[in-house]
Amino acid sequence: MNVHFRYSKKNSYSFAVLSPLLPEAGFVDRPVDGIMIYSFTTRQAAKVFMEVKNAGTDSIFIAGGPHPSGAPEETLEYFDYVVIGEGEETLPELVKTIQGREDPQKVPGIAYRDAETGKVGRTPKRPYANLDSYPCFDPHKLRAPIEISRGCPWGCKYCQTPRLFGREVRHRSVDSIVKNAGYYNDLRFIASNAFGYGSDGIHPRFDKVEKLLSALYKIPDKKIFFGTFPSEVRPEFVTNESVELVRKYCANDSLSLGAQSGSDRILKEIHRGHTVGDSISAVECCLEHEIIPTVDFIFGLPTETEEDQEKSLDLVRWICKKGGTVRAHYLTPLPGTPYASAVPSEVSDLVRRELGKLAFGGKLTGYWEKHRKFDKK
Repeated sequence: MNVHFRYSKKNSYSFAVLSPLLPEAGFVDRPVDGIMIYSFTTRQAAKVFMEVKNAGTDSIFIAGGPHPSGAPEETLEYFDYVVIGEGEETLPELVKTIQGREDPQKVPGIAYRDAETGKVGRTPKRPYANLDSYPCFDPHKLRAPIEISRGCPWGCKYCQTPRLFGREVRHRSVDSIVKNAGYYNDLRFIASNAFGYGSDGIHPRFDKVEKLLSALYKIPDKKIFFGTFPSEVRPEFVTNESVELVRKYCANDSLSLGAQSGSDRILKEIHRGHTVGDSISAVECCLEHEIIPTVDFIFGLPTETEEDQEKSLDLVRWICKKGGTVRAHYLTPLPGTPYASAVPSEVSDLVRRELGKLAFGGKLTGYWEKHRKFDKK
Protein backbone atom coordinates (compact mmCIF):
# COMPACT_ATOMS: atom_id res chain seq x y z
CA MET A 1 0.00 0.00 0.00
CA ASN A 2 1.55 3.31 -1.11
CA VAL A 3 2.11 6.08 1.43
CA HIS A 4 1.48 9.77 0.73
CA PHE A 5 1.94 13.02 2.66
CA ARG A 6 -0.85 15.52 1.94
CA TYR A 7 1.46 18.48 1.47
CA SER A 8 0.68 22.17 1.92
CA LYS A 9 2.95 25.10 2.77
CA LYS A 10 1.40 25.25 6.22
CA ASN A 11 2.49 21.73 7.19
CA SER A 12 5.87 21.73 5.47
CA TYR A 13 7.87 21.99 8.73
CA SER A 14 6.15 18.91 10.19
CA PHE A 15 6.57 16.86 7.04
CA ALA A 16 10.21 17.89 6.69
CA VAL A 17 10.82 16.16 10.04
CA LEU A 18 8.69 13.10 9.27
CA SER A 19 9.52 12.42 5.62
CA PRO A 20 13.04 11.03 6.28
CA LEU A 21 11.40 8.41 8.51
CA LEU A 22 9.14 7.25 5.66
CA PRO A 23 11.51 7.52 2.68
CA GLU A 24 9.13 5.62 0.41
CA ALA A 25 6.35 8.21 0.90
CA GLY A 26 5.61 10.86 -1.71
CA PHE A 27 3.91 14.25 -1.55
CA VAL A 28 0.48 14.90 -3.06
CA ASP A 29 -1.80 17.92 -3.21
CA ARG A 30 -5.09 15.98 -3.00
CA PRO A 31 -6.29 12.62 -1.65
CA VAL A 32 -5.22 9.52 -3.61
CA ASP A 33 -5.52 5.78 -3.00
CA GLY A 34 -3.28 4.37 -0.28
CA ILE A 35 -2.23 5.62 3.14
CA MET A 36 -2.82 9.39 3.37
CA ILE A 37 -1.00 11.36 6.08
CA TYR A 38 -2.21 14.81 7.16
CA SER A 39 -0.93 17.37 9.68
CA PHE A 40 -2.91 20.52 10.44
CA THR A 41 -3.84 23.26 12.89
CA THR A 42 -7.23 24.36 14.17
CA ARG A 43 -7.59 27.06 11.52
CA GLN A 44 -7.14 24.48 8.77
CA ALA A 45 -9.31 21.77 10.36
CA ALA A 46 -12.70 22.49 8.73
CA LYS A 47 -11.20 22.57 5.23
CA VAL A 48 -9.25 19.37 5.82
CA PHE A 49 -12.27 17.54 7.23
CA MET A 50 -14.33 18.48 4.18
CA GLU A 51 -11.56 17.29 1.83
CA VAL A 52 -11.36 13.90 3.55
CA LYS A 53 -15.15 13.54 3.71
CA ASN A 54 -15.44 14.12 -0.04
CA ALA A 55 -12.25 12.27 -1.05
CA GLY A 56 -13.89 9.34 -2.85
CA THR A 57 -10.63 7.37 -2.73
CA ASP A 58 -9.63 3.96 -1.41
CA SER A 59 -7.55 5.38 1.41
CA ILE A 60 -6.62 4.94 5.03
CA PHE A 61 -6.44 8.42 6.54
CA ILE A 62 -3.97 9.26 9.33
CA ALA A 63 -4.00 12.66 11.04
CA GLY A 64 -1.40 14.28 13.28
CA GLY A 65 -0.34 17.73 14.37
CA PRO A 66 -1.79 20.31 16.78
CA HIS A 67 -5.51 20.03 16.08
CA PRO A 68 -5.85 16.25 15.78
CA SER A 69 -3.71 15.75 18.90
CA GLY A 70 -5.91 18.14 20.87
CA ALA A 71 -9.24 16.97 19.42
CA PRO A 72 -8.89 13.28 18.49
CA GLU A 73 -12.60 12.51 18.95
CA GLU A 74 -13.62 15.16 16.43
CA THR A 75 -10.83 14.19 14.03
CA LEU A 76 -11.82 10.52 14.10
CA GLU A 77 -15.20 11.42 12.66
CA TYR A 78 -13.27 11.80 9.39
CA PHE A 79 -9.93 10.00 9.88
CA ASP A 80 -9.09 6.38 10.66
CA TYR A 81 -6.23 7.07 13.08
CA VAL A 82 -4.76 10.01 14.97
CA VAL A 83 -1.11 10.24 15.98
CA ILE A 84 -1.08 12.00 19.36
CA GLY A 85 1.76 14.48 19.91
CA GLU A 86 5.16 13.68 18.46
CA GLY A 87 5.22 11.50 15.38
CA GLU A 88 8.86 10.46 14.90
CA GLU A 89 8.36 7.02 16.44
CA THR A 90 4.59 6.57 16.29
CA LEU A 91 3.95 7.34 12.61
CA PRO A 92 6.46 4.90 11.04
CA GLU A 93 5.31 2.13 13.38
CA LEU A 94 1.65 2.80 12.59
CA VAL A 95 2.28 2.78 8.83
CA LYS A 96 4.29 -0.45 9.05
CA THR A 97 1.53 -2.04 11.13
CA ILE A 98 -1.16 -1.08 8.61
CA GLN A 99 0.90 -2.31 5.68
CA GLY A 100 1.55 -5.60 7.49
CA ARG A 101 -2.18 -6.00 8.23
CA GLU A 102 -1.41 -6.18 11.93
CA ASP A 103 -3.38 -4.64 14.81
CA PRO A 104 -2.91 -0.83 14.99
CA GLN A 105 -4.35 -0.85 18.50
CA LYS A 106 -1.01 -2.23 19.67
CA VAL A 107 0.83 0.90 18.49
CA PRO A 108 1.56 3.31 21.38
CA GLY A 109 0.67 6.98 20.94
CA ILE A 110 -2.46 6.81 18.78
CA ALA A 111 -6.21 7.31 18.98
CA TYR A 112 -8.69 5.23 16.98
CA ARG A 113 -12.40 4.47 16.77
CA ASP A 114 -13.36 0.94 17.74
CA ALA A 115 -15.09 -0.73 14.79
CA GLU A 116 -17.53 -2.65 16.99
CA THR A 117 -18.49 -0.13 19.68
CA GLY A 118 -17.85 3.11 17.78
CA LYS A 119 -16.07 4.47 20.86
CA VAL A 120 -12.77 6.34 20.66
CA GLY A 121 -9.85 4.52 22.22
CA ARG A 122 -6.32 5.61 23.00
CA THR A 123 -3.23 3.46 23.26
CA PRO A 124 -0.61 4.11 25.97
CA LYS A 125 1.33 7.35 25.69
CA ARG A 126 4.75 7.10 24.07
CA PRO A 127 7.86 8.63 25.72
CA TYR A 128 9.07 11.90 24.23
CA ALA A 129 11.68 11.65 21.49
CA ASN A 130 15.38 12.38 21.80
CA LEU A 131 15.89 15.07 19.16
CA ASP A 132 19.40 13.90 18.29
CA SER A 133 18.00 10.49 17.35
CA TYR A 134 16.14 11.92 14.37
CA PRO A 135 17.12 14.18 11.47
CA CYS A 136 15.74 17.69 11.12
CA PHE A 137 14.95 17.01 7.47
CA ASP A 138 16.08 15.19 4.34
CA PRO A 139 18.07 17.83 2.43
CA HIS A 140 17.19 16.15 -0.87
CA LYS A 141 13.46 16.04 -0.16
CA LEU A 142 11.98 18.80 2.01
CA ARG A 143 13.77 21.24 4.31
CA ALA A 144 12.74 23.28 7.34
CA PRO A 145 14.40 25.60 9.85
CA ILE A 146 16.53 23.69 12.35
CA GLU A 147 14.59 22.69 15.45
CA ILE A 148 16.98 23.31 18.36
CA SER A 149 14.58 22.83 21.30
CA ARG A 150 11.20 21.25 21.99
CA GLY A 151 8.84 21.53 24.96
CA CYS A 152 8.02 24.39 27.35
CA PRO A 153 7.80 24.51 31.17
CA TRP A 154 5.35 27.38 31.47
CA GLY A 155 1.92 26.01 30.57
CA CYS A 156 0.26 29.19 29.27
CA LYS A 157 -3.49 28.56 29.12
CA TYR A 158 -3.83 29.39 25.43
CA CYS A 159 -0.85 27.36 24.18
CA GLN A 160 -0.64 23.79 22.88
CA THR A 161 3.15 23.46 23.04
CA PRO A 162 3.51 21.98 26.57
CA ARG A 163 0.49 19.76 25.97
CA LEU A 164 1.94 18.36 22.73
CA PHE A 165 5.62 18.21 23.62
CA GLY A 166 5.78 18.21 27.41
CA ARG A 167 6.96 20.69 30.02
CA GLU A 168 10.52 19.40 30.13
CA VAL A 169 12.59 21.19 27.51
CA ARG A 170 14.73 18.99 25.27
CA HIS A 171 17.56 20.32 23.13
CA ARG A 172 19.31 19.15 20.00
CA SER A 173 23.07 18.93 20.54
CA VAL A 174 25.44 21.53 19.14
CA ASP A 175 27.08 18.87 16.93
CA SER A 176 23.72 17.87 15.43
CA ILE A 177 22.73 21.50 14.81
CA VAL A 178 26.07 22.28 13.16
CA LYS A 179 25.72 19.22 10.92
CA ASN A 180 22.27 20.36 9.73
CA ALA A 181 23.49 23.93 9.30
CA GLY A 182 25.70 22.80 6.44
CA TYR A 183 22.68 22.67 4.12
CA TYR A 184 21.82 26.38 4.47
CA ASN A 185 23.37 29.77 3.85
CA ASP A 186 20.86 31.56 6.09
CA LEU A 187 20.41 29.73 9.40
CA ARG A 188 16.99 29.94 11.07
CA PHE A 189 15.72 27.94 14.00
CA ILE A 190 12.60 26.56 15.64
CA ALA A 191 12.26 26.99 19.41
CA SER A 192 9.56 28.34 21.69
CA ASN A 193 12.29 30.40 23.41
CA ALA A 194 15.58 30.58 21.51
CA PHE A 195 17.40 32.18 24.46
CA GLY A 196 16.37 29.16 26.53
CA TYR A 197 18.63 26.85 24.53
CA GLY A 198 20.54 24.47 26.79
CA SER A 199 18.48 25.40 29.86
CA ASP A 200 15.41 24.13 31.70
CA GLY A 201 13.43 26.95 30.08
CA ILE A 202 13.21 28.84 33.38
CA HIS A 203 16.81 29.63 34.30
CA PRO A 204 18.90 30.96 31.37
CA ARG A 205 22.13 29.27 30.36
CA PHE A 206 23.62 31.89 28.11
CA ASP A 207 26.94 30.04 28.21
CA LYS A 208 25.27 27.23 26.26
CA VAL A 209 23.64 29.70 23.88
CA GLU A 210 27.07 31.17 23.18
CA LYS A 211 28.56 27.71 22.69
CA LEU A 212 25.96 27.07 19.99
CA LEU A 213 26.27 30.45 18.29
CA SER A 214 30.08 30.44 18.33
CA ALA A 215 30.13 26.98 16.74
CA LEU A 216 27.76 28.12 13.99
CA TYR A 217 29.71 31.35 13.52
CA LYS A 218 32.84 29.36 12.66
CA ILE A 219 31.15 27.82 9.61
CA PRO A 220 32.15 29.88 6.55
CA ASP A 221 29.59 31.92 4.60
CA LYS A 222 26.65 31.51 6.98
CA LYS A 223 24.23 34.15 8.25
CA ILE A 224 22.72 33.35 11.64
CA PHE A 225 19.19 34.55 12.47
CA PHE A 226 18.52 33.78 16.14
CA GLY A 227 15.54 34.77 18.26
CA THR A 228 13.52 35.87 15.29
CA PHE A 229 10.92 34.16 13.07
CA PRO A 230 10.11 31.27 13.18
CA SER A 231 11.26 31.25 16.80
CA GLU A 232 10.89 33.90 19.52
CA VAL A 233 12.25 34.73 22.96
CA ARG A 234 10.65 35.28 26.35
CA PRO A 235 10.94 38.84 27.71
CA GLU A 236 12.71 37.89 30.95
CA PHE A 237 15.45 36.16 28.92
CA VAL A 238 16.28 39.42 27.13
CA THR A 239 19.27 40.85 28.98
CA ASN A 240 22.43 42.75 28.12
CA GLU A 241 24.25 39.41 27.96
CA SER A 242 21.81 37.66 25.64
CA VAL A 243 21.33 40.63 23.31
CA GLU A 244 25.08 41.10 23.04
CA LEU A 245 25.31 37.50 21.82
CA VAL A 246 22.97 38.42 18.97
CA ARG A 247 25.05 41.48 18.15
CA LYS A 248 28.28 39.46 18.24
CA TYR A 249 27.30 36.39 16.23
CA CYS A 250 24.04 37.01 14.36
CA ALA A 251 22.80 38.82 11.25
CA ASN A 252 19.34 39.77 12.54
CA ASP A 253 18.69 43.31 13.75
CA SER A 254 15.40 42.40 15.43
CA LEU A 255 14.11 40.05 18.12
CA SER A 256 10.64 38.52 18.40
CA LEU A 257 9.27 38.88 21.94
CA GLY A 258 6.10 37.39 23.41
CA ALA A 259 4.63 40.05 25.70
CA GLN A 260 1.00 38.90 25.11
CA SER A 261 -0.63 41.50 27.41
CA GLY A 262 -0.04 44.87 29.05
CA SER A 263 -2.00 43.79 32.12
CA ASP A 264 -0.23 42.03 34.98
CA ARG A 265 -3.58 40.62 36.07
CA ILE A 266 -4.05 38.92 32.71
CA LEU A 267 -0.45 37.67 32.58
CA LYS A 268 -0.97 36.01 35.97
CA GLU A 269 -4.36 34.63 34.91
CA ILE A 270 -2.97 32.97 31.76
CA HIS A 271 0.07 31.56 33.64
CA ARG A 272 2.44 33.46 31.42
CA GLY A 273 5.24 33.51 34.02
CA HIS A 274 6.52 37.05 33.46
CA THR A 275 5.35 40.59 34.18
CA VAL A 276 4.65 43.73 32.19
CA GLY A 277 7.85 45.12 33.70
CA ASP A 278 9.78 42.25 32.11
CA SER A 279 8.36 43.18 28.71
CA ILE A 280 9.24 46.85 29.17
CA SER A 281 12.79 45.96 30.25
CA ALA A 282 13.18 43.65 27.25
CA VAL A 283 12.11 46.37 24.80
CA GLU A 284 14.43 48.92 26.39
CA CYS A 285 17.32 46.45 26.37
CA CYS A 286 16.81 45.72 22.67
CA LEU A 287 16.73 49.39 21.75
CA GLU A 288 19.83 50.16 23.82
CA HIS A 289 21.67 47.59 21.71
CA GLU A 290 20.18 48.82 18.41
CA ILE A 291 17.96 45.77 18.06
CA ILE A 292 14.35 46.31 16.94
CA PRO A 293 11.86 44.56 19.24
CA THR A 294 8.98 42.88 17.40
CA VAL A 295 6.44 42.23 20.13
CA ASP A 296 3.44 39.87 20.11
CA PHE A 297 0.16 40.66 21.87
CA ILE A 298 -2.99 38.55 22.22
CA PHE A 299 -6.36 40.30 22.34
CA GLY A 300 -9.64 38.64 23.24
CA LEU A 301 -8.41 36.59 26.21
CA PRO A 302 -11.49 35.24 28.04
CA THR A 303 -11.30 37.28 31.28
CA GLU A 304 -9.93 40.41 29.60
CA THR A 305 -11.80 43.62 30.50
CA GLU A 306 -11.77 46.94 28.67
CA GLU A 307 -9.33 48.16 31.30
CA ASP A 308 -6.99 45.25 30.55
CA GLN A 309 -7.25 45.91 26.82
CA GLU A 310 -6.46 49.59 27.32
CA LYS A 311 -3.38 48.65 29.35
CA SER A 312 -2.25 46.50 26.43
CA LEU A 313 -3.01 49.38 24.06
CA ASP A 314 -0.90 51.74 26.19
CA LEU A 315 2.03 49.32 26.05
CA VAL A 316 1.58 48.84 22.30
CA ARG A 317 1.65 52.62 21.77
CA TRP A 318 4.76 52.96 23.94
CA ILE A 319 6.57 50.23 22.00
CA CYS A 320 5.69 51.80 18.66
CA LYS A 321 6.71 55.27 19.86
CA LYS A 322 10.06 53.88 21.02
CA GLY A 323 10.74 52.39 17.59
CA GLY A 324 9.55 48.82 18.00
CA THR A 325 6.85 47.01 16.04
CA VAL A 326 3.89 44.94 17.20
CA ARG A 327 2.11 41.83 15.93
CA ALA A 328 -1.46 41.55 17.16
CA HIS A 329 -3.33 38.27 17.50
CA TYR A 330 -6.95 37.54 18.33
CA LEU A 331 -7.35 34.54 20.62
CA THR A 332 -8.12 31.25 18.89
CA PRO A 333 -9.25 28.70 21.52
CA LEU A 334 -7.18 25.61 20.82
CA PRO A 335 -8.16 22.01 21.64
CA GLY A 336 -6.30 20.38 24.48
CA THR A 337 -5.65 23.68 26.25
CA PRO A 338 -7.47 25.13 29.29
CA TYR A 339 -9.02 27.68 26.92
CA ALA A 340 -10.34 25.06 24.49
CA SER A 341 -13.99 25.91 25.27
CA ALA A 342 -13.44 29.54 26.18
CA VAL A 343 -15.32 32.38 24.53
CA PRO A 344 -12.92 35.16 23.46
CA SER A 345 -13.77 38.60 24.79
CA GLU A 346 -14.83 41.38 22.44
CA VAL A 347 -12.27 44.05 21.59
CA SER A 348 -13.62 47.46 22.58
CA ASP A 349 -14.36 50.07 19.92
CA LEU A 350 -11.66 52.36 21.29
CA VAL A 351 -8.95 49.71 21.23
CA ARG A 352 -10.01 48.51 17.78
CA ARG A 353 -9.84 52.04 16.34
CA GLU A 354 -6.48 52.81 17.90
CA LEU A 355 -4.93 49.54 16.73
CA GLY A 356 -6.25 50.29 13.27
CA LYS A 357 -4.51 53.66 13.28
CA LEU A 358 -1.23 52.05 14.28
CA ALA A 359 -1.66 49.49 11.52
CA PHE A 360 -2.20 52.14 8.88
CA GLY A 361 0.92 53.84 10.19
CA GLY A 362 2.92 50.68 9.50
CA LYS A 363 3.70 49.93 13.15
CA LEU A 364 1.32 47.02 13.71
CA THR A 365 0.36 43.92 11.75
CA GLY A 366 -1.79 40.87 12.30
CA TYR A 367 -5.24 40.19 13.79
CA TRP A 368 -6.86 42.05 16.67
CA GLU A 369 -10.41 40.79 16.38
CA LYS A 370 -12.09 37.86 14.70
CA HIS A 371 -11.79 37.81 10.89
CA ARG A 372 -10.04 41.20 10.78
CA LYS A 373 -6.49 41.28 9.47
CA PHE A 374 -4.12 44.07 8.58
CA ASP A 375 -0.70 43.75 6.99
CA LYS A 376 0.58 46.97 5.46
CA LYS A 377 2.62 46.31 2.35
